[in-house]
Amino acid sequence: MATEEPNYTILSQIEDFELRRYESQLVAQTWVSGDQDAASRAGFKVLADYIFGNNTAPSGESSKISMTAPVTMQPETKKGDNESQKIAMTAPVSMQETDGKWRVQFTMPSQYTMQTLPKPNNPDVTIIEVPPQTYGVIKFSGLAGNEKVAVKTAELQSWMQTQKLRVTGAPELARYNPPWTLPFMRRNEIMIAYEQK
Repeated sequence: MATEEPNYTILSQIEDFELRRYESQLVAQTWVSGDQDAASRAGFKVLADYIFGNNTAPSGESSKISMTAPVTMQPETKKGDNESQKIAMTAPVSMQETDGKWRVQFTMPSQYTMQTLPKPNNPDVTIIEVPPQTYGVIKFSGLAGNEKVAVKTAELQSWMQTQKLRVTGAPELARYNPPWTLPFMRRNEIMIAYEQK
């Protein structure tokens, strides 16, 4: 059975770059610390525990929730710092946080609503509704290590600048495959939210 992914519309596509419009979606998220790899492992573990049954469904029982793709992660950014958002289009913003905080998210299957989704038992897991959003995206295969992520992030930021897009969010890394997938078969993306005109 295919893994469910969030619904989106491709607004534009040029080589490995896409502009996408995503519908609103429910996500389970947690905040973790460490470098990219350590944070990825820690965040995945916390969220996997939630979807594998460390939750309370409306029935009062625990419930297993289907895994979806991608798993996304984004470094913490300072809220309300307009200057950093203006700079984002001209200066490379990297995900190479050394020991910063990271937000790791799983998208919830589309069958759920905020009322029907099981509630996390772990207070470190929160459920939020993400409103409809547009993203610039670059797709790539292989391992999503620090260096490759930094290069692809810079490529996407440069491309978005040539498209004269107003960035509204920090870069997010989206991974679509389980860890045992061969590197050349892996699907990864860097996604950056922007303001739709």
